[in-house]
Amino acid sequence: MRAVVAARAGGPEVLEVVDAPEPEPRPDEVLVRVAAAGVNFIDTYRRTGTYPMSYPHVVGSEGAGEVVAVGSAVTTLAPGDRVAWADAPASYAELVAVPERAALVVPPALDDRSAAALPLQGMTAHYLTASTFPLERGHDVLLHAAAGGVGLLATQLAAARGARVIATVGSAEKETLARAAGAGEVVRYRELSDLTAELPALVRDLTGGRGVHVVYDSVGKDTFDASLASLRTRGTLVLFGGSSGQVPPFDLQRLNSGGSLFVTRPTLAHHVATADERARRWREVAEPAAAGALQVRVGATFPLSEAADAHRALEGRATTGKVLLLP
Repeated sequence: MRAVVAARAGGPEVLEVVDAPEPEPRPDEVLVRVAAAGVNFIDTYRRTGTYPMSYPHVVGSEGAGEVVAVGSAVTTLAPGDRVAWADAPASYAELVAVPERAALVVPPALDDRSAAALPLQGMTAHYLTASTFPLERGHDVLLHAAAGGVGLLATQLAAARGARVIATVGSAEKETLARAAGAGEVVRYRELSDLTAELPALVRDLTGGRGVHVVYDSVGKDTFDASLASLRTRGTLVLFGGSSGQVPPFDLQRLNSGGSLFVTRPTLAHHVATADERARRWREVAEPAAAGALQVRVGATFPLSEAADAHRALEGRATTGKVLLLP
């Protein structure tokens, strides 16, 4: 089978398409023929070595497809079932061994591409808005990268909960997408000459001088200071990514002087730690998506052989919604 390998730590150029042995499912795994694999920033962190990895390794952890074989201990799935997953290693491949506990049953009405686009970003958007800072009617939210995969889904979920989303985007096209998803206000950050000074001022103008209740920030280094300065007293900054780079250490006294602020750095794994929680989060995004109530945007697809170009597009912020690889 074909698979995409990161031969060493580095840029997109280290990705190579190779002929690899077909995986053998362990007793608690199912073998899946991949219909589409999700491309995520965590893949780039693992490729560059920001997250420690061994090399070479097959890249990717998300996808969807059809079960073709099951391990001897598998009891809930059978060949022919359609599943998706958020955390099965080596997903940039034609065949993937997925642990039974990680396999998410795809609703019949949900197409393969939407199913592959939804696990990581959909369940992330869900835990951000329902658990890390549970949104309610009347909350003001600042959401960065609102036209990205998590951003568009989180905007919809936040608006459905009655929150007002102040979205940041990089272009007019992305503004249109953010507004269609339910953003009440949109700021094009590239039009600001000083993001750190100007964005908090704009946010406070939009919130009666108070600031927002919560900032959801996946950008990291470039937006962190502006995010902190946009919070109201006792507000919460949820840092869940670092597309511009990782945030350097900072003085915790800034949280005191900023108004008894909170900062948290969550990750999906800790919010799907039990089978019940994983199933619930998946159900609460997959069923609305299958019914058309939650829109899943696939902004770009690349053949498996062009995985390096997919990484370049994602890291260059040239994409909207979800990026997929098609074997």
